[in-house]
Amino acid sequence: MILSDAEWQAVLLSLQVSGTAVLFSLPLGIWVAWLLARCQFPGKALLDSLIHLPLVLPPVVVGYLLLIGLGKRGLIGEWLYQWFGFTFAFSWRGAALASAVIAFPLMVRAIRLALEAVDTRLEQAARTLGAGRWRTFVTITLPLTLPGIIVGTVLAFARSLGEFGATITFVANIPNETRTLPLAMYTLIETPGAENAAARLCVIAIVLALTALLVSEWLARWGRKRLRG
Repeated sequence: MILSDAEWQAVLLSLQVSGTAVLFSLPLGIWVAWLLARCQFPGKALLDSLIHLPLVLPPVVVGYLLLIGLGKRGLIGEWLYQWFGFTFAFSWRGAALASAVIAFPLMVRAIRLALEAVDTRLEQAARTLGAGRWRTFVTITLPLTLPGIIVGTVLAFARSLGEFGATITFVANIPNETRTLPLAMYTLIETPGAENAAARLCVIAIVLALTALLVSEWLARWGRKRLRG
């Protein structure tokens, strides 16, 4: 399958955006999942609902909220641009942020389920033997949660690859900057005579998503085997 330079750029940009989205959201995802799985506090149900809200909201709404909040004239974005000269709008960084927001609930849910499956008596035993909270988390909780972390990470990566609505609303469809794989397909579908190119990108999108899911399953099984010894 021979791709044009523009098509290769869209594929590589999608991988860059998805990788960045997962890399920067993973630490927050682990912390939020632990908070929901281990802590009881007022407003927990509201926090849980807000985290999962991107799953049920139209992606265009998520993109619009990001635009009015983090655009150059947004509530936070204007301050970031004035003080640091930094902006998310109309850049690949904004595409990564939009993908991270959309995929974050999937990551948190997988990690939270894994945390809830960990026997808390093991953590209590470690604390009894003198281990602090951080050491117990790093040496006991985190390794036992590893399969769920892997699954959540790969699912978030796969979801980020397919993000369209929030991305085009927040950062537009700019060649070589924000035109990821879904946006490139949209452009080709709207272009007369570009059906073959759109079909090629469609095949690549399916292959990437399927590969991510297969890798997720394999890594999860590998993690479970290692935990069993």
